[in-house]
Amino acid sequence: MRDRVETQLLKEGQRLDYSPTRRSPRIRLQVPVFLRATDLSGAEFVELTKTLNISATGACIASAHVLRPDQLVHLTIPAPSPSPSSVIPSETPPISARVLRQDAAGDMRLFGLEFLRPLE
Repeated sequence: MRDRVETQLLKEGQRLDYSPTRRSPRIRLQVPVFLRATDLSGAEFVELTKTLNISATGACIASAHVLRPDQLVHLTIPAPSPSPSSVIPSETPPISARVLRQDAAGDMRLFGLEFLRPLE
């Protein structure tokens, strides 16, 4: 099954990273997200940023803010303008995550996040 998924992703130009120590494979996929959290001074902020990779259990995101290890953050995927159809939701529910690690990348920081509940 994993080989079939990996082959399909490679055909679509995306790369699948799989490690036996990971709970789920990562897909190098840039998805715009709103990051809602508090900075080191305790001020709340909302930042439009993006994922660098994502899996069912976590993501790596870029941010101009500094976050603390184990800090809880919330991600929301922007949705297009509300549709008159009741089939398409007007917004996505927030995804809660915990900061596991961070790395400096120039004036940005890269954060490894673990979702509190795996994506389905």
